Amino acid sequence: MAKVLMKGNEAVGAAAIKAGCKYFFGYPITPQSELPEYMSLELPKVGGVFLQAESELAAINMVYGAAGTGARVMTGSSSPGISLKQEGITYCAGAELPCVIVNMMRGGPGLGSIQPSQSDYFQATRGGGNGDYRTIVYAPSSIQETVDYVMEAFDKADLYRTPVLILADGMIGQMMEAVEFKEPKKIDLPEKDWSTTGTKGKRTHNIVNSLYLDSELLEKHNLKLEEKYKLIEEKEVIYESFGLEDADVVCVAYGTTSRIVKNAIKLSEEKGIKVGLIRPITLWPYPYEIFKKINPNAKGVLTVEMSTGQMIDDVKIAVEGKFPVYFNGRTGGMIPTPASILTDIEKIAGGIK
Repeated sequence: MAKVLMKGNEAVGAAAIKAGCKYFFGYPITPQSELPEYMSLELPKVGGVFLQAESELAAINMVYGAAGTGARVMTGSSSPGISLKQEGITYCAGAELPCVIVNMMRGGPGLGSIQPSQSDYFQATRGGGNGDYRTIVYAPSSIQETVDYVMEAFDKADLYRTPVLILADGMIGQMMEAVEFKEPKKIDLPEKDWSTTGTKGKRTHNIVNSLYLDSELLEKHNLKLEEKYKLIEEKEVIYESFGLEDADVVCVAYGTTSRIVKNAIKLSEEKGIKVGLIRPITLWPYPYEIFKKINPNAKGVLTVEMSTGQMIDDVKIAVEGKFPVYFNGRTGGMIPTPASILTDIEKIAGGIK
């Protein structure tokens, strides 16, 4: 299949449509505005519906309604817009409604900037809204990966009846790369016998709800959700890793930052420093187990992010105190450089950081 050159936001929309998305409810915000623009043009061509809501709050509640019918539905936004959607996302998680949510992160807090950032890690991996819930979180590092995981996200949302989050950043949304639209994977998915499609006189009516006034019923529901999340943790961890067994230093990075880190690793190798990489592709569930393969004689682990260090907690949990954990990061839309990462790698390898 031929590759096509596309901007990231538009590629997300094309992948969603190919995966069977029929409804998109959103609101424009930089740097993801090309996504709703694309969907407004292309969804009607396949019998779908695009609707620009009056706000992000309205958009996510429209997602709730469409997902309740069993339809494949998506919304997208950027950091402050995703913050506004958090109430609706926790409602979708509580009601077990499958949907896909795209966050092209920008600098914060507050309105921040329109430049790329990774400062929504806490929000994405720790829930973001109220209550005991989680969402699968994919963190692609290229437009091709973004396309692939958008398609996969719809299947996983249906398989587990859960919201799935694509956590990218403004760089992925705005840059252009050649992408290939592969045929979606064929997996066995459960019937949506829970959906509200009208009884047609053939069954009792379904109720889509996240409200449980009886404490015992709510606890039972939460424990059911917890069992689902444990299953996801067992089956859905995805990561890239290399060079761990003999590494002097191991870098941990995700998304577009990992591409910068790979350049720094090449520079390190030219200087005779062995550097491994762990790149989480699912930020939740997090790939804790792969950290056990790090060379026990490694000098340290360097976490690199476009934030003030939000992934460090997960890295510290993963290394279990066996290695010192260091940090290299920029925030507010600034981007780490290979040279600055190389400097830290040299210091760690030399035992002076």
